[in-house]
Amino acid sequence: MSERESMPYDVVIVGAGPSGLSAAIRLKQLASEAGAELSVCVLEKGSEVGAHILSGAVIDPRALDELLPDWREDGCPLARTPVTENHHWVLSEKGKSAYPEFLTPPYLHNKGTYTGSLGNLCRWLAEKAGEMGVEIFPGFAAAEVLFHDDGSVKGVATGDMGVAKDGSHKPDYQPGLEIHAKYTFLSEGCRGHLSKQLIRQFALDADSQPQVYGIGIKELWDIDPAQHVPGRVIHTQGWPLTDGSNGGGFLYHQADGQVALGFVVWLGYKNPWLSPFQEMQRWKTHPEIAAILKGGKRVSYGARAISDGGWQAVPKLVAPGMALIGDSAGFLNVPRIKGTHTAMKSGMMAAEAAFAAVQAGRSGDELSAYTEAYEASWVYKELRGVRNVAPLVKKFGDTWGTLLAGVAMWSEHLGLRWPITMQHKPDNEGLLRADQAPRIDYPKPDGVLTFDRLSSVFVSNTNHEEDQPVHLTLKDKDIPIGYNLPMYAEPAQRYCPAGVYEVVGEGDDLRFQINAQNCVHCKTCDIKDPTQNINWVVPEGGGGPNYPNM
Repeated sequence: MSERESMPYDVVIVGAGPSGLSAAIRLKQLASEAGAELSVCVLEKGSEVGAHILSGAVIDPRALDELLPDWREDGCPLARTPVTENHHWVLSEKGKSAYPEFLTPPYLHNKGTYTGSLGNLCRWLAEKAGEMGVEIFPGFAAAEVLFHDDGSVKGVATGDMGVAKDGSHKPDYQPGLEIHAKYTFLSEGCRGHLSKQLIRQFALDADSQPQVYGIGIKELWDIDPAQHVPGRVIHTQGWPLTDGSNGGGFLYHQADGQVALGFVVWLGYKNPWLSPFQEMQRWKTHPEIAAILKGGKRVSYGARAISDGGWQAVPKLVAPGMALIGDSAGFLNVPRIKGTHTAMKSGMMAAEAAFAAVQAGRSGDELSAYTEAYEASWVYKELRGVRNVAPLVKKFGDTWGTLLAGVAMWSEHLGLRWPITMQHKPDNEGLLRADQAPRIDYPKPDGVLTFDRLSSVFVSNTNHEEDQPVHLTLKDKDIPIGYNLPMYAEPAQRYCPAGVYEVVGEGDDLRFQINAQNCVHCKTCDIKDPTQNINWVVPEGGGGPNYPNM
């Protein structure tokens, strides 16, 4: 007999990101309109709502306008900084050329968008959800999926608290709590722990292409007021990335004299010597970027994987008793570098399907109405129209790939639909052997403009209870030293942006060390490990980064 207590709800939502909170708000709106009672619970593994939220972010308010039309007048922090300028630079090592905006399809122009902290937007959405009666539990990590005897999803269980590294119970041990629900929404973000499990268990990706990812490294800076132009948005491509790797930088002038800047590397890169973190540091030394940051101070740091697969990589969205929403399903529009609006709309569509089902007395079935709504929605149309952009750039490189991607987007914009959909390959495949790839010489950090990983983790406010089971698990403990090291020079040492993985020792006495307390929950290791040997599972609730204003 389980010692865990249980609580029943109509809908449980795992993750207090934009999709999960939008779903919760929409459920309560529908219940209010119908004069019905509906219980909704949101579980959030971060210590508070927004603690684990990381995005650029430039946000299209389309879904927010639908959900809460008065948000601009209702104290939403996003309203503070509308986008006023839009620039796209192609960088060489010392120079830049500006990409003419008139050559880009209209929806890439950022007209009517806003820039600000996605974490703060989620905090505001959580306040609105709470006012409507949604129960939000920060610091509770959903660690396990619960099933009915017929195989349908019954809900989730939160992780036990107070478990020591050796598995024993400490004096403050508390068993997890079972949350039973008629429908469970997974809003975990990119490469969610439970989402990954259920996609595999229900074969939700059987008819879609492999999801592919990027890793975004972000910093927040207070800069010289003379350099600050609120609402200015800059995107870059080109330097410092070389052949076999793709991505680019962003720099957004936000409120209060701050800029959010960062660098995204697509995780299909081939060179095992590449370090996304160090590429980002090197990018900041470009004269155009360094000039903006001169005299400024870095105040925060973080990293997060993003789903880059687009329309063709969206899996089946539902299984009995559950639905995938937001970046758990991969709704990011890659060329727009925006996913908040599509994530929010997905949560709203799932909420409408679940509410109708509960009102009809149903429970634990497939919410086919959600799938139908998605396929008829502007989200589907938007993603379908740019489905070939990322594959074209990957296949043909920055110059020719970007030109072909532009042709593809203009064609779709003008109603000339391309007859093909290009395919993806999993990101863990295609790494060159270390002896076949050129080493990359990264400069040492200066502590003013560029930094090392450990000092960066410090300003992410990352903290984990050290005496707990390691949440970065190895399927085979011998692979890192026995296979990855001789074949790829153990790339985990470089693709992790937080210094979690090290090869320590000398000669024949080498071992693979996991510094799990440094983990910023980016999920890159779960994605890029060549043999898929690393499995990221949730640590004790409340652990991880605590991002302010990110």
